[in-house]
Amino acid sequence: MGDAPDDDLPDLSAPYWLERLPEAKIRRGRPKAEAPKISTTIRLSPEVIAHFKAGGPGWQSRIDAALRKLVGV
Repeated sequence: MGDAPDDDLPDLSAPYWLERLPEAKIRRGRPKAEAPKISTTIRLSPEVIAHFKAGGPGWQSRIDAALRKLVGV
């Protein structure tokens, strides 16, 4: 229990890392999707929302899947 959580981290001031850090590609956030979804506003009946929310997290994705199936895409 006496070990600090940082004990496993490499010494980034070592020459090995000092040579490689400037070349490191910085990636932030979620990877970009090939076909990103479009944010929109849509009005749905409370019963429809309640039905999909009853299934727990991911209810918006389930609505998207149901609409995709309905239109055949």
